Amino acid sequence: MIPSALLVLRLLLPAGAAATVLSGATLIDGTGAAPIPNATVVVANGRIECAGASCKAPAGASVRDVGGSWIVPGIVDAHVHFAQTGWVDGRPDALDLRSKYPYEAVEGELAAHPENFFRADLCSGVTSVFDVGGYPWSIDLARRETGDPAAPRYAAAGPLLSTVDFWLNLPAERQFIHLKDAEAARAGVRYLAARGAAAVKVWYIVTKEQTVEASAPAVMAAGEEAARLHIPLIVHATGLAEAKQALRAGARMLVHSVDDAAVDDEFLALAKEKGTVYCPTLTVLDGYVRMDRWAATGAAPALDDPNGCVDAATRAKIASPPPAPAPDAATKLQKFETYSADASKVMAANLKRVSAAGIPIAMGTDAGNPLTLHGPSVYAEMEAMQAAGMTPMEVLVAATRGGARTMGAERDTGTLERGKAADLVVVGDDPAKDIANLRKVRFVMRAGALRPIEELKASPAH
Repeated sequence: MIPSALLVLRLLLPAGAAATVLSGATLIDGTGAAPIPNATVVVANGRIECAGASCKAPAGASVRDVGGSWIVPGIVDAHVHFAQTGWVDGRPDALDLRSKYPYEAVEGELAAHPENFFRADLCSGVTSVFDVGGYPWSIDLARRETGDPAAPRYAAAGPLLSTVDFWLNLPAERQFIHLKDAEAARAGVRYLAARGAAAVKVWYIVTKEQTVEASAPAVMAAGEEAARLHIPLIVHATGLAEAKQALRAGARMLVHSVDDAAVDDEFLALAKEKGTVYCPTLTVLDGYVRMDRWAATGAAPALDDPNGCVDAATRAKIASPPPAPAPDAATKLQKFETYSADASKVMAANLKRVSAAGIPIAMGTDAGNPLTLHGPSVYAEMEAMQAAGMTPMEVLVAATRGGARTMGAERDTGTLERGKAADLVVVGDDPAKDIANLRKVRFVMRAGALRPIEELKASPAH
């Protein structure tokens, strides 16, 4: 059942509606071209009719003066999980609070009510998301929300093919399919393709028992079957050895940075040869550090939500007191803080080298993991990319055109050009000078429906 508010929004732009015109802002179109001052953007029937300095408002158009603002393409988060909540209740493998938050109930609520995450994304300027791992219902959700101006553009990979037989599933549903051998890989890819998944995601986890080499035949088989069925291959690979193997298998996108060693010339050559997009996902570890700190000390984590986009129920869960700390909680926290700090340095250096090599970058947060919240987590991620050495404009392109490319949607969104979907954000300061200025959201337009930030903010009553 779609909430009535969404039904109302769907009526905002009926076929043949008068054009909407945004005038007077500086336009950054997402292609990497220089900003255009005093630009005009003309939108009709959910599409961009004109964007630039020479555009004219057609007769009868609704004109909004947004002088003193900047217009950018809608942000694309190329790495999210709608089967995860942004808190520990969605990841009991990280901290098991199933006695308080029964996992079956958590997942049932997520499947039935995605609208809080939809609104949080739009409120944060995110007009497209790529869900790269979850339960089969995520694929159905992608079909339902096509073209809905009350939801971000949404594509889903569905269940992950995992090199380890991971336990976090439901009695009659799986989000992890065991990639036990080459035949299981091919069968898993065929299932995902038949189900309508937008991609095949391999969770390339390496253990002492399940080495890179042991998993390689199955990963290669998954890549071969995905290529045969013309479905993109996405791989979670955080070690250099498995990342190279993923590239050999034909990975279209690597989610997560290589964090155990510096990327080398062989890695860069493979990525260029395969046309792979690198999605660094720099900040998700920090959410786990803050979760462990909460569990060890009881201190409520601060939320980085400058526009008030996170729903009240999620806020309440995060503000709740933790259970009594485990005997090893302080030790666990210290170890993870050290690991996160060391890994973050390697990830930042690798992003700088990958970007300098001309390999395309997409911004993705891993939203849904503890304290990597759907919507506002994009700001810290983009700022970390800038801190790693990318220019603000490079980050902006990665967060718009780069993400659209990974979703296979670059012909329809990601840049502000004639004929493309009218997915854009109006912000109050120049993101080409500092990407942090994308926090200053004034308006969000999705599929031609323009909404002020005040309308998109989370209601305290929900």
